[in-house]
Amino acid sequence: MAEGALFGLAGKVLELLGSLVVQEVKLASGVKTEIENLKSRVSTIQAVLLDAEKQSSHSHQIKDWLSKLKDVLHDADDLLDDFSTQVLRQKVENEVLLFFSSSNQLAFSVKMGHELKAIRKRLNAIADDRMKFNLNENCNEPQVMNRGRETYSFVLEDEVIGREDDKKEIMRRLFDDNVVENISIIPIVGIGGLGKTTLAQLVYNEEDVQTKFEIKLWVCISDIFDIQRIVKEIVEQLTEGKHEGSLEILQNKLREKLKGKKYLIVLDDLWNEDSSEWLLLRNLLMVGKRGSRIVLTTRSSKVAEITGTTSPHELKGLAPEKAWSLFVKIAFKEGKEPENQILVALGKQIVEKCIGVPLTIRTIGSLLYGKTIEIEWQSFLEDELSKVSQRENNILLTLKLSYDHLPSHLKQCFAYCRLFPKDYRIDVNTLINLWIAQGFIVLEGPRQRFVDIGRKYFMELLWRSFFQDVENDYLGNIKSCKMHDLMHDLAIFVSGTESVILNSSEENVIEKVRHVSFDLVDSSSHFSIPVANKRKIRTILAASVGGKLGNLTCDALISNLSYLRTLDLHCFGLHVVPHSIGELSHLRYLDLSINSIAVLPNSITNLLNLQTLKLYSCGSLKELPQRLKNLVNLRHLDISKCNELTHMPLGLGHLISLEILTWFVVRQGGSKARSGGGLSELKELSNLGGSLVIIKLGHGEDDMLECKATNMKQKQHLQELELCWDEKWDDGETKCYDDMSLEGLQPHPNLKRLRLSYYMGVRIPSWVSSLTNLVHFDLFHNKRLQHLPPLNQLPFLEFVRLKYMKALEYIRIDEESVCNVLGGSSSSSSSSSKTPFFPSLSYLSIMFCPNLKGWRRNSNDDNDDDDNELHHLLLPSFPPCLSTLEIINCPNLISMPNLTSLKEPYIDGCPKFRLTISGAGEICACSIEMAFETSTTKYLFDNCCYLYISMIVVVLEVVFQVFLRPLRIPQYSNQWACETGKHLHELRSLYARAMDSLLLRCYVCLFML
Repeated sequence: MAEGALFGLAGKVLELLGSLVVQEVKLASGVKTEIENLKSRVSTIQAVLLDAEKQSSHSHQIKDWLSKLKDVLHDADDLLDDFSTQVLRQKVENEVLLFFSSSNQLAFSVKMGHELKAIRKRLNAIADDRMKFNLNENCNEPQVMNRGRETYSFVLEDEVIGREDDKKEIMRRLFDDNVVENISIIPIVGIGGLGKTTLAQLVYNEEDVQTKFEIKLWVCISDIFDIQRIVKEIVEQLTEGKHEGSLEILQNKLREKLKGKKYLIVLDDLWNEDSSEWLLLRNLLMVGKRGSRIVLTTRSSKVAEITGTTSPHELKGLAPEKAWSLFVKIAFKEGKEPENQILVALGKQIVEKCIGVPLTIRTIGSLLYGKTIEIEWQSFLEDELSKVSQRENNILLTLKLSYDHLPSHLKQCFAYCRLFPKDYRIDVNTLINLWIAQGFIVLEGPRQRFVDIGRKYFMELLWRSFFQDVENDYLGNIKSCKMHDLMHDLAIFVSGTESVILNSSEENVIEKVRHVSFDLVDSSSHFSIPVANKRKIRTILAASVGGKLGNLTCDALISNLSYLRTLDLHCFGLHVVPHSIGELSHLRYLDLSINSIAVLPNSITNLLNLQTLKLYSCGSLKELPQRLKNLVNLRHLDISKCNELTHMPLGLGHLISLEILTWFVVRQGGSKARSGGGLSELKELSNLGGSLVIIKLGHGEDDMLECKATNMKQKQHLQELELCWDEKWDDGETKCYDDMSLEGLQPHPNLKRLRLSYYMGVRIPSWVSSLTNLVHFDLFHNKRLQHLPPLNQLPFLEFVRLKYMKALEYIRIDEESVCNVLGGSSSSSSSSSKTPFFPSLSYLSIMFCPNLKGWRRNSNDDNDDDDNELHHLLLPSFPPCLSTLEIINCPNLISMPNLTSLKEPYIDGCPKFRLTISGAGEICACSIEMAFETSTTKYLFDNCCYLYISMIVVVLEVVFQVFLRPLRIPQYSNQWACETGKHLHELRSLYARAMDSLLLRCYVCLFML
């Protein structure tokens, strides 16, 4: 249990005692009395817990008292969970009448009464001890401010303040050609929290760095300096694949990949002060080309001295004005300095005590955000910050102040993250499910979803800088994050002895431990899990595991850890899941992903408390247990990439608590099939959110009828929907009902991503145009569709991909939009004429569409006159935000509309194609790859440049200044001529590949670029 989180555990026990599940059983009067007495005792103790936890930092007696209380409350939690599970099991198995028979009821009451009485006696003794500590009653926990979405923007944008000069200095050293060494090593040294890693990231991601170095690698070293692990990680980055074997094998592969290459390697967070070990690693890296660089970050001056070939760059605290600027952005609304000069004066005193450390400034600033009463700031400065700033290790203690101001449920959530190794990239959805499994998530209303509250918790901790370095998915959702190493140290500190990371299978676990995770590298080892007091273990987490768990070991593990809430055995090399897994009645989270499991034991359906079941990429799994419907508390079922699954189990629709269902495999044979559940199982699953993939949809009439029963339109939380029909369909053999099937699968307008694969309808239903929140649209493998629905007015549509569309001829534009684009009038309302065409579209990919001719059907398309064709090309403002265009193997495509913001055109296998860019600003990359079977291909850049490519000559003519970097013209056995290149001032690089003869006739300025 995290420091300061007992208040929340006591509240959870009180909730269980008062829950309807416990009180539905007709208990003997004596047992009811025990329950009431226990509730009273826990309430009495909870009232003083906030004060006790505050005083425990300077009182060993109170700390010991809290430790004893914690053990009793955990035991009470386990006991009450046992009772609740027994009652639930009888309900699920329809044995209520048998259970409530007089003999069973009496036995249950007697057992329950004895165990509750034992818990109460232990609590009585602890409650009596509280009197000698003179604790004050207080039930008002710190409150979390309800922030708007905009308050998170600064953290997520992660603007770096005050490091411009440091960045310039590191860049200078990277590009300095006058250094003596072939490979220069540049240390960045400074205390924790200054932003050494951030500075290295700024340099690493610079555009000039991208072009100067052939290879870029980033490796986090952290506390444990393991040469084999480091070399293995570098090799895996170089090859983008997994590699095993001895150090000798790995280092040979490393030398092979780095030899003669100009590379940049960042070694982040280096601690090892053993010069001999460092020399071993350095010598392995000395095979690169002259000009290669190694940048390392460290807190240790000794490490910097041992490793550097140049003097270390010592990172200092932010200058006072920069530190204040950062604090203002975090601590005050809208990031502006307030008019209240007293708050300004107090704020500057607070910033001064942060000694210019950005992490501390961010953390303290977010803590004070929203506090507008001067006395609150004064009290924080004098009573809290001033005291810790005078002690050793004051940065960590300053960060702890922010932790101390969290409510107990957020304290638990943060401390639990101690189970992840340093620099571990944490999957946010996984983290939230782990919190839910431990009971940390508290619903605030009857209609709320656990996953939504969990994400709210995460965002609050992110805002307070407990997390950082977030990555977003393609829909803009935060998918992963990291913890700063100082925050990780804080998590270790506040979690105490209850959580441990095992780095070796031989490590032992002390009695107090309740949560265990593994950070093991050796994938060849078979290991067991050593535990002292097995009854207390609640978490087994495979944070980073390369080991293998034998079947006997797995069975022994499950049999001994009966109070597990979380069991993560993903990627453990399992072939069989033991039947004994059904005995883990408290289990909430089970991850068996990436294992070679063919069959799950039916006993798994005894896990009535199970909330998360992850079977991702179990490629051998053939079916799910038939009684899966018994898992009435299941909220998250991940079966994606279980490619051998043939159907879903009957009764899946009874799992109305499901919030995530990643895959749904449609049974073959439609409603006539007797095995498995059909699409109608989805009807009642109205809480589904996230991503849903429905595969093996049929093309027949029965399949169409099932599609209408899914009730997809009511699933308002669903963000992504992928519909994949059976690819085995031959046009003409059977009648196709896909048009009506897709009509019946209409989703809620909240949907953000839609993908259709092997859909054989002749039209796209009109409801697609009503998906006003759609961001991504994919359409793959269709033989009959000739044009698309009018998607042009969807305000948020950014990405469109069309692939293997055999019959597609035009991307259709409705008449009104054509009028708008041409600037003409229409009978429609004038307001619609102001709506841009595809206002947000930034990425368009069209591949393998053999009959595609153009963007829209023109009334004069049958006319071959070039002027009419140019008129078709020069439609203005089409689409205004399109920056990336990819067109591959569309041999009949003639043209696309005028493109004003295109930066990355990629054209391949389109011999008739003309591309016009009017008023283009900066073209970052242009790749032209042609399989020339006709005489010419033309690219028109209006007011920019003219590209003419033929079997004989390539001419680049610049009319106005062009910003083109780089230009690729690969794989031609032609001459290439640059007749008038005098305006190519920004041309960075020119690639010409596999050309027998290359003739460049350019102005002198081209060669001076």
